[in-house]
Amino acid sequence: MSNSLLILGRQPALGLAELESLYGTDAVQPASSEAALLDVESGEVDFTRLGGSVKLCKVLDTFDTTRWPDIQKSLERLAPRVTADMPEGKILLGISAYGLDIRPQQLVAAGLTIKKALRTNGRSVRLVPNQEPALNSAQVLHNKLTAENGCELVIVRNGGKTICARTVAEQDIESYTLRDRGRPKRDARVGMLPPKLAQIIINLAVGSDRPDSQIILDPFCGTGVVLQEAMLMGYTPYGTDLEPRMIEYSHANLNWLREHFNFGLAPGRLEQGDATTYQWDNIVQFVAGETYLGRPFTSQPNAEVLAQTTSDVNVILTKFLSNIGSQLPTGARLCLAVPAWQIAPDKFKHLPLIDRLSDLGYNRVRFEHVRDEQLLDYREDQIVARELLVLTRK
Repeated sequence: MSNSLLILGRQPALGLAELESLYGTDAVQPASSEAALLDVESGEVDFTRLGGSVKLCKVLDTFDTTRWPDIQKSLERLAPRVTADMPEGKILLGISAYGLDIRPQQLVAAGLTIKKALRTNGRSVRLVPNQEPALNSAQVLHNKLTAENGCELVIVRNGGKTICARTVAEQDIESYTLRDRGRPKRDARVGMLPPKLAQIIINLAVGSDRPDSQIILDPFCGTGVVLQEAMLMGYTPYGTDLEPRMIEYSHANLNWLREHFNFGLAPGRLEQGDATTYQWDNIVQFVAGETYLGRPFTSQPNAEVLAQTTSDVNVILTKFLSNIGSQLPTGARLCLAVPAWQIAPDKFKHLPLIDRLSDLGYNRVRFEHVRDEQLLDYREDQIVARELLVLTRK
């Protein structure tokens, strides 16, 4: 039985690929469309670096049923054992369900039954009521369900079985918001890369090696989001950008980060340079970043405009890959967010260079649990999506 269960974020495929990249194919098993089992002890999972997972849980049991009455009875038997070693004081209880056809009222009723059973054992209990089948991060954190006296029971349908787990960590939404909106320098014109996506990009770039002292290069660093997340993970950030203003912004943002999170963090290195011609140091082993995405579109462009935009971006990124490829050692790994254009619901136009990566000197990393076409970050109403290319230098 796997030791840990992770509830994946808004785009589960990205979280699944991230886990596979960090921990290896054999350690990861998809569990429904929203969760993944991980054959790693929950205490050994570096949850703060995972941008694609919102909950980390310790697996308690697996029930050979998906029928709610049977699941509820199993929870009633399990809860007293789970809470037996909790410190004295009020128990904070919550229940979240994924992939099961259960109404919130049914979860509340189950929680009240469990509360009654625990009270017969002399324990005081406060139940967090469900408005939805799953409690969100704000509810879990506000009600202290990951504290010593907290207990969020998480149930996930996995085929014909149901996994029961207990949440041990929840994504720190306040920290993500601060790192996103609290930075002194932001510029919507160059894109607003979310810190969680930056973490995923870095984790896909470094793979399972994860050396703490290595340099992470972002050749299109912009305001420094990838660099800040790399710094927080313990890497040395190295950023370049064509625009001097972006270098100034990254300087300001990284200095702010060191003051707010850990002043002892290495300041990193920032240089102005055109990614299509720049000469970086030959010590770079990992490249992570969001490349040039082309023109922003708020509505569907006509075929001629889209073709021209695609061509312009393709030329620039082909020159970039050729340039940096001549400087990278064999086996160097990259994760690049490149544009893809949504031309119809869930239908995308991709860069032509993707079909000739081998000619450019790269191998595309394939994942067992996620298809290439699933490595997209976008919302339904977005035209320009981010496609994540994970590559190694031949």
